[in-house]
Amino acid sequence: MGADQDTDEARVTAAIAAAQRGDETAFRTVYRSVHPRLLAYVRTLVGEVDAEDVASEAWLQITRDLERFTGDADRFRGWTATIARNRALDHLRRVGRRPAVGGDESVLYGVPDGADTAGQALEALATDRAMALIARLPVDQAEAVVLRAVVGLDAKGAAEVLGKRPGAVRTAAHRGLRRLAELLEGGTGGSGTDDGVTFAAAPTQKDVR
Repeated sequence: MGADQDTDEARVTAAIAAAQRGDETAFRTVYRSVHPRLLAYVRTLVGEVDAEDVASEAWLQITRDLERFTGDADRFRGWTATIARNRALDHLRRVGRRPAVGGDESVLYGVPDGADTAGQALEALATDRAMALIARLPVDQAEAVVLRAVVGLDAKGAAEVLGKRPGAVRTAAHRGLRRLAELLEGGTGGSGTDDGVTFAAAPTQKDVR
């Protein structure tokens, strides 16, 4: 982790603590830091049409339970991802759908991380094209890739969100990133439209209650 990232982590951690004390400016700082990545994760599960509504439901719970959270910015990302995942799965149960990404979920063990094979895909994940390609992955790979490379969790944090072993998450992320690299090299992509994980303005705590 570089010096700039350390500084950003400390800034967000301080903002979380201030938001817990009712500081609205600090809450907006937290929201701006966390929401785009969280929304990208929710899109992985429920698709584009329902993602904003499900993310809003997640923020309602995040705001309601914020005072009870303990930890730093990294743990906060994991905590919010867990809430978002639960709200997404509740939504899918209500509408009788499976997660938006394709494939059957499988838990794989004992395969080395081998992150050196995934550099190209990791660097390209911020692009709309790469985010569209994630929808082609099996659900376990898509979730692992987004939690690790987009939300920013390590294998242990992602495993806690998914209820799996860290080794299984590392395996799924590695296989997913390797597949994404193959798709990117092969020129296979989506429509190139803007999926956008940006937003016009961050709400206050009162807005999302």
